Amino acid sequence: MSTKSTGTTTAQSTLPILYSLQNCPYAIRARLAILLAQQTVRIRAITMKNKPDEMIQASPKATVPVLILGNEASADSEPQYTVMDESLDIMLWALNLNDPENVLYSHDPTALTEMLRIIQCNDDEFKPNLERYKRAKRFHGDNLEDCRLACEPFVQDLEQRLSKHDFFMGDTPSLLDYALLPFIRQFSRVNKPVFNQPEYASLHRWLSHQLQSRLFQRSMVLYPLWLDEREVCLFG
Repeated sequence: MSTKSTGTTTAQSTLPILYSLQNCPYAIRARLAILLAQQTVRIRAITMKNKPDEMIQASPKATVPVLILGNEASADSEPQYTVMDESLDIMLWALNLNDPENVLYSHDPTALTEMLRIIQCNDDEFKPNLERYKRAKRFHGDNLEDCRLACEPFVQDLEQRLSKHDFFMGDTPSLLDYALLPFIRQFSRVNKPVFNQPEYASLHRWLSHQLQSRLFQRSMVLYPLWLDEREVCLFG
């Protein structure tokens, strides 16, 4: 939902601010969690070539997503806010507020620890390998297959999980499914004929289901760039 900034209400001005980039996988996972948690934020769409000063001031590392909780500075007061600039922190913040679909698997006391371990593996190991794979494809590198094979241990572990259940942790979607979705989406696009092979059958089915969901489609709605008109846009 987009609300034109003709008279920002007090209620809107107290909502969290989310700086977001359309296709950044970290921003996508944050948006997915906000939707899952049925929260509402003021979304500020950006480009990495033209970052708002307000975002950089709040988070000097200047990458998305950035979530700001609290009050921005006014003419007669200092800003008082909390900044979250790690996508997983934003996911957990939203889902700890409200988790109607139980994606945190609260019924299983060991589930969250396992999910966080795999997400860290994705972020620390799989993501760099994926970037090399994407780069090899883009620049027609002769190491394309080696780069794909470097991704395989992580991907095949997910494939094995899906041979037992419909989702990574069980019969219902979990935090793990939504945290990994944007990265598996990227992996599938590097070499589509390869991803369509039988060894990815379960992952292919899982990804198709996720991408066709209303949740994912809502997470990918385009918003006007905030710096163009500083329009107040509500997300969630």
